[in-house]
Amino acid sequence: MAKMKAVQVPKAGADFEVVEREIPQPGPGEVRIRVQACGVCHSDVITKEGAFPGINYPRVPGHEVAGLIDETGERVTNWKKGQRVGVGWHGGQDGTCLPCRRGDFGNCLNLKISGVSFDGGYAEYMVAPVEALAQMPESLDAAEAGPLLCAGVTTFNSLRHSGAMPSDLVAIQGIGGLGHLGIQFAQKFGYKVAAVGRGSENAALAKKLGAHVYIDSAATDAAAELQKLGGARVILATAPNSKSMSALIPGLGTNGRMMVVGATMDPIEVTPIGLIFGMKSIQGWASGIPTDSEDTLRFAELTGVRPMIEKFPLEKAAEAYARMMSGKAQFRVVLTM
Repeated sequence: MAKMKAVQVPKAGADFEVVEREIPQPGPGEVRIRVQACGVCHSDVITKEGAFPGINYPRVPGHEVAGLIDETGERVTNWKKGQRVGVGWHGGQDGTCLPCRRGDFGNCLNLKISGVSFDGGYAEYMVAPVEALAQMPESLDAAEAGPLLCAGVTTFNSLRHSGAMPSDLVAIQGIGGLGHLGIQFAQKFGYKVAAVGRGSENAALAKKLGAHVYIDSAATDAAAELQKLGGARVILATAPNSKSMSALIPGLGTNGRMMVVGATMDPIEVTPIGLIFGMKSIQGWASGIPTDSEDTLRFAELTGVRPMIEKFPLEKAAEAYARMMSGKAQFRVVLTM
């Protein structure tokens, strides 16, 4: 049997291992992908540390996968060998639970997650169910496309469902892996974009990415600054810091909405009166399904939105993961095969 290189987590909390494995065969309704690039996402912590119950180890992480279909299993009709595809967080749905019966596949009660429920993209080849596949435009670079399948679709999809209209004031909290894409999408959607970060050193980059205004939350009351601009129609909260999210809520305008995509375990604090007056709301947003990823990829291709990335070879996955966890990466770390 032909062999491939893969990076696996042998058990919850263990170090990454670079191993040789047999190249997997796709089953019915699955395809095998020759991986060209795979983003390293903070959510890979779930596999690395065993944060979800029922993960079968050893497990190969990775849910920001760009590659080519290399083999199709039985009953696969719409996908062809050689086709460019991406695989994101959404690894498939059961099709039978109540949300699925209502067509709400993103909220499937038995959602499969790439690199958690089955082996992901920290490998030269991976197998994925057809429900997880997104078509990828030919012109996109694989290493740049990978992060668009997680950080990209999360920011693109949350903004387009936020209720903001062109020329509305939209604030992007945090200029990191999610935020640097959020700023670009918001600007391309025609919003007036206020980037909110800590420290003046982010100002030039925020403006370069498309922000019209930069607000330094370390030097000013960011919510008050947003109110001076008329109040935000939407605040996209990307930095995983509940305190800074709480502090920004008073910056919402009437009918304003905070879209929460930065995942933390601490509570967001808000007074009921602060929501009642002006009829403001707070909504969480998960990434999206593969058709949302396709929309994201097409929009990025059309408008030139791209992640800023740092590349590492597959065998340096442990180093790449440490770089991502350090919070110092500019801004997404990607493994290339």
